Amino acid sequence: MTDSHAPVAPDDWDQHWHDQAEVAERNPAQRYRREIVCKLLRGYSCSGGSRILDIGCGQGDLARDLRRTFPQSEIAGLELSATGIEVSSQKVPGARFLQRNLLKPGDPGPLAGWAQFAVCAEVLEHLDDPALLLKNASEYLAPGCLLIVTVPGGPQSEFDRHIGHRRHFTPAQLRALLEASGFEVELATTAGFPFFNLYRMVVISRGKRLIADVQSGSQNPLARAVMALFRPLFSMNVLGTPWGWQTVAAASWPGRVSKPLANGRGSESVSEP
Repeated sequence: MTDSHAPVAPDDWDQHWHDQAEVAERNPAQRYRREIVCKLLRGYSCSGGSRILDIGCGQGDLARDLRRTFPQSEIAGLELSATGIEVSSQKVPGARFLQRNLLKPGDPGPLAGWAQFAVCAEVLEHLDDPALLLKNASEYLAPGCLLIVTVPGGPQSEFDRHIGHRRHFTPAQLRALLEASGFEVELATTAGFPFFNLYRMVVISRGKRLIADVQSGSQNPLARAVMALFRPLFSMNVLGTPWGWQTVAAASWPGRVSKPLANGRGSESVSEP
């Protein structure tokens, strides 16, 4: 796990989603990660009638895309932030969103053993003890549930540290974490080569200036042009090379009959729902 060893301030997720909601929604990197998740779920036979759990659902952007991609599915989300729950509920009517601190024991209630598919996207890098979250989240998983995980790889930027990244993961490190948490790992690899890496280099090069732009609510025309440029380029990224700076995994809770990806590796192009 890559780590800058710099101190990281405690996370305030209500403040985070109050400040970052609009930026996160239009960020091409976040959209790209959501496309990876939907592609992997399709590849592992997620279909219309599936029950899908979004672990750390944030402000509901992924849940909204899951609804668009699997319109007949049942969607539920777990989130620490009351602000995130409120915004998610507005974005995805008909889905269930529950405020839950997955770093503490809690009763899963009617969602105990509920999820046939689950996603934990861009969450584990924020935690000092990601294994604890996985342990508590497993109470919501049905036997054989397929979990998709995305976490950052590659070097950290100043903005990453600003929003609370504790570490970034290699595929081997993510695999080890999932296996130690009781999952059977079916896929652990990288995504994003070459254009996501290039985008990340731009973010890193911006340093603390990017933090200042986000805090002020401003975005200069050049930054908007760069974001627009990368959106179509991301469709040409490659899944499964040694060089991508996005780390992804698919892992099953015990009881699953393994079903390999329908389309294998290669181009990550995902059609809009």
